[in-house]
Amino acid sequence: MTNSVRSLEGKIAVVAGGTRGAGRGIAVALGAAGATVYVTGRSVRGQASDMNRKETIEDTVDIIHTNGGVGIPVRVDHTVESEVRELFERIRQEQQGRLDILVNDVWGGDPLCEWTKPFWEHSLSNGWLMQERAVHSHIITSYYAAPLMIANRTGLIIEITDGVDYSYRGQLYYNLAKTSVIHLAKGMAEDLRTHGVTAVALTPGFLRSEAMLDHFGVSEANWQDAAKIDPHFIASETPYYIGQAVVALASDPQVSEKTGGAFSTWGLSDEYGFKDADDSQPHWGRYFAEHFPS
Repeated sequence: MTNSVRSLEGKIAVVAGGTRGAGRGIAVALGAAGATVYVTGRSVRGQASDMNRKETIEDTVDIIHTNGGVGIPVRVDHTVESEVRELFERIRQEQQGRLDILVNDVWGGDPLCEWTKPFWEHSLSNGWLMQERAVHSHIITSYYAAPLMIANRTGLIIEITDGVDYSYRGQLYYNLAKTSVIHLAKGMAEDLRTHGVTAVALTPGFLRSEAMLDHFGVSEANWQDAAKIDPHFIASETPYYIGQAVVALASDPQVSEKTGGAFSTWGLSDEYGFKDADDSQPHWGRYFAEHFPS
């Protein structure tokens, strides 16, 4: 879908982990809104990552172009410092030192999480790798991105997470990863406050990603059928929704007032009025409160 309001014309953005899911939705939305989007990840054509998925960063860029945007695919393993450093040096040279938006969406933890096991029975190496992929990668990326923003005294860093608070998320290693990046956004906000740079955390609701559709054996055309397997899927949202949330934040001239906060797609939809791809406004927060009362 082409964004008729190109509110981010001329902006330079990086979506770290833009191969699929929320990252792809965000990258496409930023491009449609006028930003030049560097789409990074490990999965490229002819060389899949250990996630063993078919989606690639080049595919994401093709969708950006189809929607009237400008996308640049760059293969980066965000746990490798030298590759991250090279990415931002390239952006510094190609964009005359400008970087306006960074979205840290690197995850890669789904196949590592053993949901039914307590932490002492869970694979320690997998638990540690989850932190490396989902937390350390974000720190490394922000470390090299922030100086570009500081130099221009403007910028927005968005940490993609799960949830808006520090309540337990069902598995220690998963919980540690997701709450850590909320802390990361809050800590960066404090350090960046006097430099004109904003940092926030953002969560989707029940995300209807490519992997989740495959898990249920459905497509976007018949996704409601998956509610026969998991009734809560009826309240799911597409990656387009979180893309619109990111565009809304990046387009808000008063976004600095939100620095250090943790936000949700449904809450921002209430505030800014954007909708999902099917013109609905999914509200996972309200659904969760109604179906999982504390």
